Amino acid sequence: MHVKKYLLKCLHRLQKGPGYTYKELLVWYCNNTNTHGPKRVICEGPKKKAMWFVLTLLFTSLVCWQWGVFIKTYLSWKVSVSLSIGFKNMDFPAVTICNASPFQYSKVKHLLKDLDELMEVVLERILAPEPSHANVTKALNFTIWNHTPLVLIDERDPSHPVVLDLFGEDYNGSASSSPAPGRSCNAQGCKVAMRLCSFNGTVCTYQNFTSATQAVTEWYVLQATNIFSQVPRKELMKMGYPAERLILACLFGAEPCSYRNFTSIFYPDYGNCYIFNWGMTDKILPSANPGAEFGLKLILDIGQEDYVPFLTSTAGARLMLHEQKSYPFIKDEGIYAMAGTETSIGVLVDKLERKGRPYSQCTMNGSDVPIQNLYSGYNTTYSIQACLRSCFQDHMIQNCSCGHYLYPLPHGEKYCNNQDFPDWAYCYSALQRSVDQREACISQCSESCNDTKYKMTISMAEWPSESSEDWIFHVLSQERDQSANITVSRKGIVKLNIYFQEFNYRTIQESPANNIVWLLSNLGGQFGFWMGGSVLCLIEFGEIIIDFMWITIIKLVAFSKSLRQRRARMRYAGPPPTVAELVEAHTNFSFQPDVADRGPDTKPYAEQTLPIPGTPPPNYDSLRLQPLDVIESDSEGDVI
Repeated sequence: MHVKKYLLKCLHRLQKGPGYTYKELLVWYCNNTNTHGPKRVICEGPKKKAMWFVLTLLFTSLVCWQWGVFIKTYLSWKVSVSLSIGFKNMDFPAVTICNASPFQYSKVKHLLKDLDELMEVVLERILAPEPSHANVTKALNFTIWNHTPLVLIDERDPSHPVVLDLFGEDYNGSASSSPAPGRSCNAQGCKVAMRLCSFNGTVCTYQNFTSATQAVTEWYVLQATNIFSQVPRKELMKMGYPAERLILACLFGAEPCSYRNFTSIFYPDYGNCYIFNWGMTDKILPSANPGAEFGLKLILDIGQEDYVPFLTSTAGARLMLHEQKSYPFIKDEGIYAMAGTETSIGVLVDKLERKGRPYSQCTMNGSDVPIQNLYSGYNTTYSIQACLRSCFQDHMIQNCSCGHYLYPLPHGEKYCNNQDFPDWAYCYSALQRSVDQREACISQCSESCNDTKYKMTISMAEWPSESSEDWIFHVLSQERDQSANITVSRKGIVKLNIYFQEFNYRTIQESPANNIVWLLSNLGGQFGFWMGGSVLCLIEFGEIIIDFMWITIIKLVAFSKSLRQRRARMRYAGPPPTVAELVEAHTNFSFQPDVADRGPDTKPYAEQTLPIPGTPPPNYDSLRLQPLDVIESDSEGDVI
C-alpha cells in the first residue's frame, strides 16, 4: 500500500513538469535549453523563425552525420604500429640443427631396395625409352608401381595427347581414340607425369611437371612416405643420424658443451633433429655479451657419403633459431649451412606485440582456436604453423580416412599407406591442391599475439683452409673415431658461429588508432562547432526524452482509465440502477407470487429462477451506483 501511494505521488509530481502535451514540452525545451538555435525558433518573427528552423535542422543533420562517421571509424578497430628500440641482456635463442638427409642409407637400404631398383629402371626408360629391358622388368616388384605409376604424355599433337606407360603398356589420353603401341618420344615432345587414381582406377588424374627431375623426385618421396609410414617411430629414430655422430664439437661462450646439451626430436622431413637451449628441462641460457666470442660454436659432420641417393638431393645442415619452448618448423623457417664452409650468423631480435580482439583475431595461447593442436604433445607454445598443419591433418583424416606421415597423428588414427588405404595418394593430392581447404584453415587459425623473430645476417667462408685441413681433420677423426687415419672430409664438415650482433632489440607494438578519448573529443568538437553545445546540452536532451516518455505513459494511463469507465457504463442500457433497486430485487422475496400447484417435476424453490417483482420497490435516487476511482488530490498529501 505504501509503495502504491509513493508511486502515485511521483506520478502527480511529474504531471506538474514541463507540460501535459508534446507541444508544451517542446516549447519548454526551446525556452530552457543551452543549445544555440532552438530559442530563436520560438522567439523570433515568422521569417526569422523559419530561417532559424532551417539552420538548426541543417546543423543538427551535419552533427549527426559527423558523429556517424566518427563512430564508424572507431568501430573499425584500426591499429597504429609503433617501433621502439631497447637495450638489455637477452636470453640466447633456441637453436635447432638437422641433417639434410633424414636417414642413413646403410640403415634404410633394406626398406628401399625394391623402390631403388624400380627408380633406376624408371630413369633408364626416361633417358632412353626405345631399348628393350624385358629381363630387367620381369625382376622388378611392381606392387608400388601399380598404385602410382609415372607416365609419359605425348603432346606433339596438342589436340590428341597420348599417355604412354614407361613399361610398354599404352593408355589413351582424353582426346586419343586408339592406343599407340611401340610409340616413343623424346624429352622435347613428352612430359613426365604422375598418374593418381581412386576408386579402383576408375577415376584418375595426372599431376604434370615441367622437368623429369621434379617428377621422379616427387614420385620417389611419395613412395618413400608410404614405406616409412609403416615403420614404428622408434625404429625410424634409430635409422637417423645420432647426436654423437652429427655434433663433433660445441662451445657456448667460454663454456664447453657437447651433444648431451641438445634435446632430440624426430622431424619426418629431416629425421633426428637436435635443439640447443630449448628450455624444456634445463635452465634457459643467457648471452653474456654481444659478439662472436660469446655465441654458440659448432662443428658438424653431416656424413654426406651415407645420404639416401634418391630421397635427398641437397647436402648440408639445416638450422633454425626460435623461441624457447616453441616447436621448430625447420622446413619452412630454417636455413641451410653448406658443407666445407664456416657459416657465421649474426642475430638481431624483433619482438612483435599484436592487439587482441576486437582489433585483430590473434590469440594468446591458442585456447580459443577451434582446431585441435596436434603439436601439444611436445608441450610447446601455440603457433600459427602448428595450427595450419593440425588443420590439414584433420582434413586429411576426414577426407582420406588416414593421416599423413609428415604430421602428428591424433589418438586412434593410422598413417596412410598403400595397403590399408589404396586411394590415399589421389586424395592427398586433391586436398593439397584444394583452395577451399587452405582458406578454411586460414580462417580458423589465428596468429599469436606475442611473437619473437630473429633476424639473421649470414656470411660464409671456406673452412678449413688448405693449409690447416690436414691437422684439423686428424684431430676430429681422433676425437670421434679414435683413429689415426682421417675419417672425416671436407664434403661432410660444417662449422657454425651463432651470436648476437648487439643487445639492442626492436619492439614492434600495435596500439589502437582510435581510442575512446579520440572518439569523445571528436564528438564534442563537432557538437560544439556546429551547435555550440556541450555535455550539459546532451543531458538536457536526455531529460526531454525522459519527459516525452512520461507524457506518453500518462496518456496511456488516462486512456486505460477512460476505457474501463466506458466498459462499466456499457453494462446498463439506461441510467445506472440505484442501490435500493438492486437490493430489493435480490433480497425482498415478499413481493414474489405464490405458486399454487407443485407438480412432481417442479424444481425446489432455491433452484427456480426468480421472476421480476410485481410491485416495484421505492425509487431512491439519492444513492446511485457509480464506478469507484481513486481521487487524486492536487496537493502532495493524502491519496484517497
